[in-house]
Amino acid sequence: MPSTTWADAQGLCTFVDASPSPFHVCATVSMLLTGNGFTELHETDSWPGEPGRYFLVRGGSLIAWSTEGVGRTAPFRIVGGHTDSPNLRVKQHPDLSSAGWQLVGLEPYGGAWLNSWLDRDLGISGRLSVRAGNIVEEKLVRVDEPILRVPQLAIHLSEDRKGVHLDPQRHLNGVWGVGTERRSFIDFVAERAEVPADAVLGWELMTHDLAPSALVGTEQDLVSAPRLDNQGTCYAGTQALLSAAERPGDQVPVLALFDHEEVGSMSDRGAFSDLLSTVLERIVLGRGGGREEFLQTMAGSICASGDMAHATHPNYPDRHEPAHHIAVNGGPVLKVNQNLRYATDAAGAGAFALACDQAGVPLQRYVHRADLPCGSTIGPITASRTGLSTVDVGAAQLGMHSSRELMGARDVRAYSDALAAFLTPTA
Repeated sequence: MPSTTWADAQGLCTFVDASPSPFHVCATVSMLLTGNGFTELHETDSWPGEPGRYFLVRGGSLIAWSTEGVGRTAPFRIVGGHTDSPNLRVKQHPDLSSAGWQLVGLEPYGGAWLNSWLDRDLGISGRLSVRAGNIVEEKLVRVDEPILRVPQLAIHLSEDRKGVHLDPQRHLNGVWGVGTERRSFIDFVAERAEVPADAVLGWELMTHDLAPSALVGTEQDLVSAPRLDNQGTCYAGTQALLSAAERPGDQVPVLALFDHEEVGSMSDRGAFSDLLSTVLERIVLGRGGGREEFLQTMAGSICASGDMAHATHPNYPDRHEPAHHIAVNGGPVLKVNQNLRYATDAAGAGAFALACDQAGVPLQRYVHRADLPCGSTIGPITASRTGLSTVDVGAAQLGMHSSRELMGARDVRAYSDALAAFLTPTA
């Protein structure tokens, strides 16, 4: 495998391992952006009018852009994605005990493939709201210790030795000790976060698999990692934006990463919120335009909704559309659904196909089986909320929504290059 391709795949592994929660994704991307000349802005402040590289963070969502070397009336080229992944999250009253075991109450977030979370060493990550005098501050927390485990039922105790149906209310609590006296899990997390337990006012905490990401296979041409859906796009999109900022074109390159896609996006920081529209309008206003200029700019803009795609599964080829084989290490994937579970139309397909051609990478086209329900992305939401022409794209993987997923190592570079070409197309 070429050294540049290996470096990109290893870069993705490092990115994923640094980002166990949506909040950590934003922190990781922020560090990469800051190291490349981007300045963080805050929504409550006045924004600078001069050209530059900027980003903002709202909870687990992040938007970044560059207006360097771009004309005042330039439209937007946007790469969208999401920072959240299905997992098991900590309940508000987590302290439980049963049969002499100490448990932490957990519940599924999003469409987690529940059996993949059994018998794994799990850490905890997320954020705390902490009292600091008369104000509330946010504190990122990450416990990379094997403190939780959701145990499988022994095969000898199942009714037919073919497995059990997992009840998300009863069967997903995490073991973290033995004894009859209840312990406070939040006190434990507060101690690890180095804050007083009585100062913790709220939390968003989630589990993560502690096994590190790795390049696997005899040729190390596969990436085995948690949260590839959709940190594969978060990483590739960040690399694309950094590349676009170094070679300005006729569009304003934008990276928009949203939280809460896996649960419908309807939150203050999800794709259903006003976050993207507000930021784009403020960019236009800051460059001296008004409402009319903003609407004109939006009419000429386009968004690539980046999410991962289903590679054809070698053990279940019958679950895929026979005429649309999708290969790992086969290049980026254009996703089309006639019932608009994906937002792609002919115009958007043309724009992304051209970007792949200009980047020198192959393009694959995905269609879901017509007799199976199709998943969705932020693409249709972004298109309907903003009126932006939108195309759904991704990189091929196996094991989507599992605690551990698999993608092609070569696809990391190809996906990044295609998104970079989309952000700054050549004339």
